[in-house]
Amino acid sequence: MLIDITLKITPKMLTDAQGNEKKALFGHLGTHFDVMNKDFPLEYMERSAIVFDVSHIVNVEIQPLDIDLEKVKPDMFIAFYTGFIEKEGYGSHAYFSEHPQLSMDLINALVEKGISIIGIDFAGVRRGQEHTPMDQFCADRGVFIVENLCNLSEVLKHSIYFQAYTCPMNFSEMTGLPCRVVAKLS
Repeated sequence: MLIDITLKITPKMLTDAQGNEKKALFGHLGTHFDVMNKDFPLEYMERSAIVFDVSHIVNVEIQPLDIDLEKVKPDMFIAFYTGFIEKEGYGSHAYFSEHPQLSMDLINALVEKGISIIGIDFAGVRRGQEHTPMDQFCADRGVFIVENLCNLSEVLKHSIYFQAYTCPMNFSEMTGLPCRVVAKLS
């Protein structure tokens, strides 16, 4: 079974996003990752993956104890289902400024585990001024952050484990790369 976990962009979503987030341009629109002066390794296109349901965590940062870090293995795609994209809807001011956050401790723990990709159903692992430096911190350690995933609740209906296929556009000298992400369930 294949589940597309890529956000489908409509003209209204494009208008809303560009009206509420100055970086919501071509490379940063919808499901994408911030390149941070790195090349996306082709071997990252297919990764063993896990999705953690953290939808019950609201108004506080998501911490290492909120997930089972023992299930995280090197080279994995780690996805977080918060339900935020479903509740708030992509493109609003609140979507870009009031989204959940992963704690610095959790991000460090994932990086130390040697994962490849962090996938989230919101606009960034950190908000505001911390967004770009954290993307750079992760990229410098070989970890890419895929933002604005959707349909993770559909994946969770079947399993927390899946195979993630991440296919970024082959753009050069861009700060963001749109990508398509598909979950393959056994």
